[in-house]
Amino acid sequence: MKIVSTNVFVGPNVWARFPVIRHVVDLGVLEEWPSARIGEEFVSGLIAALPGLDEHGCSYREPGGFIRRLREDEGTWMGHIMEHCALEIQGVAGTEVTFGRTRGTGDPAQYNMVYQYRQRDVGLAAGQLALRLLMHLLPDSLKAQVEYDFDPEFDWEEELRSFVLRAQRKEFGPSTGSLVKAAEERGIPWLRLNDYSLVQFGHGKYQQRIQATITSQTRHIAVEISCDKEDTHNLLNDLGLPVPQQRMVYNAREAVRGAQRIGYPVVVKPLDANHGRGVSINLTEDNQVETAFAEAKEHSKSRAILVESFVTGFDHRMLVVNNKLVAVAKRVPGHVVGDGKQTIAQLIDEVNSDPRRGIGHEKVLTNLELDNQAKRLMEDAGVTEETVLEDGQVLYLRSTANLSTGGTSIDMTDVVHPDNRDMAERAIMAVGLDVGGVDFLIDDITRSYKEIGGAIVEVNAAPGFRMHVAPSEGEPRDVSGAVMDMLFPVGSPRRIPIAAITGTNGKTTTSRMLGHIMKTSGKIVGMTSTDGVYVDGKLSVKGDMTGPTSAQIVLRDPSVDFAVMETARGGLVRSGLGYQRSNVAACLNVSADHLGLRGINTVEELAVVKRVVVESATDVVVLNADDINCLKMADFTNSDAICYITMNSDHALVKEHIQAGGMAVVLEKAMNGEMITIYHKGTHMPVLWSHLIPATMEGKALFNVQNAMFATAMAFCFDVDLDNIRHGLRTFDTSYFQAPGRTNVFDEHPFKVILDYAHNPAAIAAISDLASRLDVSERRLVVMSMPGDRRDEDVYDAAATLAGHFDYYICKADDNRRGRGKDEIPQMLRDGLMKNGVEDAAITIIPDEVEAVDHALNMAEEGDLLVILGDDSARCWKQVIYFQSEDAPEVEATPAAPEPAPADFDELLGGGSLIRDERGVRLARDTDEGGD
Repeated sequence: MKIVSTNVFVGPNVWARFPVIRHVVDLGVLEEWPSARIGEEFVSGLIAALPGLDEHGCSYREPGGFIRRLREDEGTWMGHIMEHCALEIQGVAGTEVTFGRTRGTGDPAQYNMVYQYRQRDVGLAAGQLALRLLMHLLPDSLKAQVEYDFDPEFDWEEELRSFVLRAQRKEFGPSTGSLVKAAEERGIPWLRLNDYSLVQFGHGKYQQRIQATITSQTRHIAVEISCDKEDTHNLLNDLGLPVPQQRMVYNAREAVRGAQRIGYPVVVKPLDANHGRGVSINLTEDNQVETAFAEAKEHSKSRAILVESFVTGFDHRMLVVNNKLVAVAKRVPGHVVGDGKQTIAQLIDEVNSDPRRGIGHEKVLTNLELDNQAKRLMEDAGVTEETVLEDGQVLYLRSTANLSTGGTSIDMTDVVHPDNRDMAERAIMAVGLDVGGVDFLIDDITRSYKEIGGAIVEVNAAPGFRMHVAPSEGEPRDVSGAVMDMLFPVGSPRRIPIAAITGTNGKTTTSRMLGHIMKTSGKIVGMTSTDGVYVDGKLSVKGDMTGPTSAQIVLRDPSVDFAVMETARGGLVRSGLGYQRSNVAACLNVSADHLGLRGINTVEELAVVKRVVVESATDVVVLNADDINCLKMADFTNSDAICYITMNSDHALVKEHIQAGGMAVVLEKAMNGEMITIYHKGTHMPVLWSHLIPATMEGKALFNVQNAMFATAMAFCFDVDLDNIRHGLRTFDTSYFQAPGRTNVFDEHPFKVILDYAHNPAAIAAISDLASRLDVSERRLVVMSMPGDRRDEDVYDAAATLAGHFDYYICKADDNRRGRGKDEIPQMLRDGLMKNGVEDAAITIIPDEVEAVDHALNMAEEGDLLVILGDDSARCWKQVIYFQSEDAPEVEATPAAPEPAPADFDELLGGGSLIRDERGVRLARDTDEGGD
């Protein structure tokens, strides 16, 4: 049994709407051994190892359902068992995950085993540990048949404990976790920014951040004050707030002298530590102070130690958020209570058996431990581990009441005296914290400190929330909700609008069109595309950036207020979406591309993958009504509305949709051309003649007409007015600057060149149709290729699509052959062309792209059209614009009359001057549409 491959989905995916891990598991010989056949010893051992499995309902949807599946009939198969174990192991570590699914892949003994996770590393480690446990539990007779590297030293209890400790270092702590939960309850998106507790809430310009319970609104100076106990003490004392007497000392002798001046009993603690580390209380003798000073030094980053008067009373943590007291918890140090029968060690075991207790922050309470501090307190009390305490006798094993050392908490929020409430709020306001904890000692919190005394012993930045969200006794308090309401007041924005675009062809151009429209409407646009991540029109990260990582780059940028997410198949199949939901999502088309890769073998299966993007939309889904696979997605939408796009003004379904008041963008034919028109709630709104859009090449590039219709629809869904939509479309063209590799036209040679990154049959059909529509006085030439990882039938389909549209064909290969031979793809294209009626004399094979493009440029003559289906678009474009015919005579350029030097490049363009390179080729010129 082995894991063949693994996918970690970070967002919505084909399996679930939330993060899951998918392992492709090969059971090997265990395919013949379901659980009941393996035997009762295996089942019983599994239940003993993970008792919580008894709560799994499985398909019976009731506790005990999974155990029933293990035993009834033949039982269930190992992949399914591994799924449940991976979930339960995470549950033992404190992570609540419940979703799992195991289905066959179609290959013998192989299964897609899918399970939910919260933290990537923890989820992966849980799957690996589940596999090791199952292999360990197999009977020896079966182990001999299984191909697996068994570990003879495997100790399940130790392995599980080690996993829990590692998981706690990776998972959110209780405070951060409660803040994330509060955000989810309020629909606030969040992103984890490191492996610990740094979290971003909200997207783009609306984001806020927290680190544990420090927020992006927490003032640095306030944290510095709270971390300096002397400064805090003096600040509160000067305001007349109750604080104990205090001395700062630097050696044990000064500590004893300070204690004597204050008067015993005293407390000794580090100046800058937290969580009660190094704190010793109720010290009554000089030698105790000396010992306490040494312990405090071990936990102090500075030389200074504090000695202060010991104030009696119960320890209370008073939590203030946004200058309001939101919770009070009475904290009790870790202790045991005698029963006259059991030893202290037995009492500790009994306390730790409480299911609410666990390792570290695994659960709401922490296990008691017999460590050095506990043994010292026991020694002071004159008892040992074997001592039997009297019935009702209390033995404290900690001198401080921190939950992290085994303490308990009792909620007192509803009974706190108003004077004490005001005192806590004043203290936090004095320090300047937005979220702060006051440690207050008083005998009775229900009575005023002015009446019975009491003292503030500490003010804490980044206070823990565990004691409030899960008290040992009393009502839990939504303190995290108070923090979220402070960061995001009711009605304030927390998400930037997200437009998600998917499909087989046209994604990049449509994304660029929409981004351009939104930019001209005043938005700062963050965009992902196959060319890179763009922020406000500037390239931020270069490369194919259409997956979840690039989406999160945009969502993390604090300047962005609108996101355009081009989302490709590869990222969806590999990692899912990089965002939980979009506002408007569009699927342009679904056609054969990348089939046979990553388990996607048919167009219908590809449509299911792309449907994930459509399902993410909450407001409007924009679908191509002329594509049946897009049309079918309407049944799976979660949005409030559907907008159909059609180039057929007589489309029956769209007409019915419009009559019902639905939204649609229709290409309507008229005497003067074709008009892009919006229908919405019975209103008919003409937008723009298609031939007036530069990217459509006077309306002849029908694929860009359709792309413009999608951009129009999506912009309209975001309430962009029609004038801004028109302006955006009229100022967007397919120059290399605005749309590299997308129908880039160069007409400075005697012949016209079109460069395009068409790499599948549908895209090639579109560019072939354009070539046929253009007025060409002489020949049509094409430099053609297909990626090497496409199926043979796709390569032959591409050749068949091109056949008949051109007069001459130059077959090349991409730089990366993707497993193909040097000229394998060009030879297949040649065969495909000849099978579709192209003469051999009209075909040339030149495998190298640079050589093929150079040959085509030299071959082209005046009046020709040359179409280049380029792989490396930047290199091909340079070849085109810098090309000089081998037959052209070398002419020395006549120097132009000198012009005044412009102040900068923008001034040069703005003046309408022509820019040429050293060969005289035009590079750019100002135009009345805004420049190319």
